[in-house]
Amino acid sequence: MLKQILTNDGLYLKAAGAWTAANAHLLESYDISELRRKGVKESAVLDVGGIKALDTYGAWLIERLVRRARACGLTLEIVNLPERFTKLVQAVHVTHGERKPAKRTGSVSMFLETIGRFFPQFAEDLAIFAETLGAIFSALLRVVIHPRRFRLTSAVHHFDRVGWQAMPIMLLISFLIGAIIAQQGIFHFRKFGADTYVVDLVGILVLREIGVLLIAIMSAGRSGSSYTAELGSMKMREEIDAVRTMGLDPVEVLMLPRVLALIVAVPVLVFFGSLAALYGGGLVAWLYGGMSPAIFISRLQEAVSVNHFEVGIIKAPFMALVIGIVACGEGLRVKGSAESLGKRTTTSVVKSIFLVIVLDGLFAIFFASIGM
Repeated sequence: MLKQILTNDGLYLKAAGAWTAANAHLLESYDISELRRKGVKESAVLDVGGIKALDTYGAWLIERLVRRARACGLTLEIVNLPERFTKLVQAVHVTHGERKPAKRTGSVSMFLETIGRFFPQFAEDLAIFAETLGAIFSALLRVVIHPRRFRLTSAVHHFDRVGWQAMPIMLLISFLIGAIIAQQGIFHFRKFGADTYVVDLVGILVLREIGVLLIAIMSAGRSGSSYTAELGSMKMREEIDAVRTMGLDPVEVLMLPRVLALIVAVPVLVFFGSLAALYGGGLVAWLYGGMSPAIFISRLQEAVSVNHFEVGIIKAPFMALVIGIVACGEGLRVKGSAESLGKRTTTSVVKSIFLVIVLDGLFAIFFASIGM
């Protein structure tokens, strides 16, 4: 199969026979690394003119001999390659040949490249958000003109899922957050003899910011991801195309009931979640701070006003709208693979939380400017 001859010019390897997978037990026994121990210094020649049959295994073996010779510091030259085997050997070399390591760039170049890639993606996401928002408002306008087209059963079903079924976990987390805020407030205010100000801290913070922001973030993780996964699965199974084939609008049938249910459910969750947070804060103030419930309620009436509650509750529908649009839009961008579904679901949650926080900051600036 492979005969070696030592000459004054180096090593001469003569290949013959059938270099195929059927003869693998004979071809695998040759070890070119032994050439160093036999006095071969720099070069060697592999004459493949005697090969009668060659398959992918044999071509890969030739490539491996060249690579191992290079690793031993030898230059192995292939000569007399039959023309009928040339394309196969070249294809194996291109497919399995050694790849040059990617050129590393500096941190500044990588940072600039990241920024350059961000802006086109941001513009695309903004365009998709605006397109989805326009499609939902267009579907809502058609439903207002023709009320019978509205799918009330679907909207009630989704309200039950994202509203009432989510109520226990929302109340529990809100209760714990209120209790933690009160405990930390009492712990630090006690140093200055200002224990009663913990009521102001809990009341204002929960009603204006923490209550609505916490519910919105949990809704993005729970309900938004569910919307994206549902619509993405429908997209993968071509159910959305089937809806279009039946002459129905997927936005009106699938997206509008989900978004409206979320817009109604989030304010309800914010209301009960804020109550749970205040109750948790009052319970900790009683058990940990020694403040009776009557004093807590009396101080709470003095510290907070209806404006604080209005600020929080006004934010809720807008945050719900943003979560619904992002979730539904990412669901429709799912391709035909499970990897794409997982990626879009993760992207939906991350984008929703980011936009909710940005929206909360914009509302804070707005309400501060109008004196609320």
